[in-house]
Amino acid sequence: MIEPPNNRGQKNMHHAVQLREQRRKQASERSIWQNLSMIGALGWLIVVPTLLGVLLGRWLDETFATGILFSGALIFLGVAMGSYLAWQRINKEDGR
Repeated sequence: MIEPPNNRGQKNMHHAVQLREQRRKQASERSIWQNLSMIGALGWLIVVPTLLGVLLGRWLDETFATGILFSGALIFLGVAMGSYLAWQRINKEDGR
């Protein structure tokens, strides 16, 4: 004789679904668009200081005829500053 199915499996599944939903709300997962906008913002945070370093370095090199001395130093500083700003932004977003 076939026994009737027990509801234990359904209760376990229902509990698992509720637990997953609670975890999702607690984690506050970002959407794909929020992640893409974060990547774009981080890119600009690195690119803008680097480009400013290039422009200022080229101008100083042409003004003082120093080859690429100022360009190299200011590109390095621009990348370092942009990376620092991006790092700060990431930490700020994670902390919310």
